[in-house]
Amino acid sequence: MILEPTPERITVRIKEACRITGIGRSKLYELIAEGEIEIVKIGAMTLIPVDSLKALTEGRRQRR
Repeated sequence: MILEPTPERITVRIKEACRITGIGRSKLYELIAEGEIEIVKIGAMTLIPVDSLKALTEGRRQRR
């Protein structure tokens, strides 16, 4: 039996974005409203491109 690799996700829903980033739901919506995080609307569903989350965290990295 050969297992095929699972393709990397390109978008996640709000709940998953909160889980993988550790950002609370309210703060996530605030960042969306400020244009810090991009969204994709499909019907009533809101998706967040994983690249947008990566860009947010990379842009705010700090060394101390």
